[in-house]
Parts: sequence; C-alpha cells; structure tokens
Amino acid sequence: MGGTGLRERKRQRMYQDVSDIAVRLFLEKGFDAVSVAEIAAAAEISKPTLFRYFPAKEDLVLHRIADHETEAARIVAEGPSPLAALRRHFLDGLERRDPVTGLNDHPDVLAFHRLLYGTPSLVARAATFLERSEAALADALGGDLDARLAAGQIIAVRRILAMDNWRRIAAGERVADVRADAVAAAERAFGRLALALPHLA
Repeated sequence: MGGTGLRERKRQRMYQDVSDIAVRLFLEKGFDAVSVAEIAAAAEISKPTLFRYFPAKEDLVLHRIADHETEAARIVAEGPSPLAALRRHFLDGLERRDPVTGLNDHPDVLAFHRLLYGTPSLVARAATFLERSEAALADALGGDLDARLAAGQIIAVRRILAMDNWRRIAAGERVADVRADAVAAAERAFGRLALALPHLA
C-alpha cells in the first residue's frame, strides 16, 4: 500500500513540475511561441512522456486549476443546503483572496490570468473545463434535467463573479477597493439563485 502512495505522489509531483516549467516558458515567451518539444526538453522528459501526462498543450496551463473542476460538486455534498454551502465557500474564497474568485492582485496570479484569458486556445479549453464542472455539479444535485439547469446557472454565476473581479484588478484597481463590491455582488447573486432555485436554498 505504501508503494502505491509513493507512486501517486511521484506522479502528482511530475504533473506539477512539468506544468510549472511550461507556464514559466509561456509567461516568458508567449503560449504560441513555445513548442511542446521545448517544454519536454526543459523538463528533461520525452515528448511521448509529456503527452502521457498532458494530452494537449493547453492542459499544461489548465493543470493549475484542475483541482477546481469538481469543487462545486464536492461542496454541495457537504451539507443539506447546496446554495448556502456554495455561497459560504465563495465568500470564504473572497476573504482568502483565492485566485479562483478573481480577487487577487499578486503579480504571478495576474500574469497567469492574462496568459489564460489572453490566449484563444486556452479560453476554448477552459470552456471544456467549465462543462465538466457543470456536469459534475449536476450529478451531485441529482442528475436530472432540473439538476442540469440548476448547475448551469450556478457555474455561470461563479464564473461571472470571478471574471468581474479579475477584470477590475487587471485594470489596476486594488483588492482593498474591490473587495466590498465583490462581496456585495456575490451576496446579491446567490440571493437571486436562492429565489430561482428554492429547492436548493
């Protein structure tokens, strides 16, 4: 059993290390200017090995947010009120300045977001990530049509709130100046979701 745990830790470390190398190169040179061969060489692995870990070049970037793919689904499983749990989690994220909420002005976070949202192929790949996140949440909510409709609304609200925060920060506003508006917007948005989806409130 210990061997399995060690193998898994080594595998996860490999994912992280290769992703970090790729993101550093992308930030230095631009996503389209860096080849997969260059990343493999910098990581000291072969191209076939790299593709075993990351089927697409874009996945090297999206690995940074991969653990958020099933986040909403995990949160709703924690309590009797899915919307209350999601609201609390988002507000806690704003308090922590979690980059996924968009409310973070660390230079490395801003650079990563500019890379992600400024590269069309990454934006397209991120849309697939959101679809999987929505599907996981729908399953957690029961899997029927009502669950899928609710999941679509919830994931859209979280994405739009985060994007609005990020756009303001990227435009030069300070976190301290955006935070109160971000909290108020989240409260309003989740309040509207509660009215639209009373069975989840």
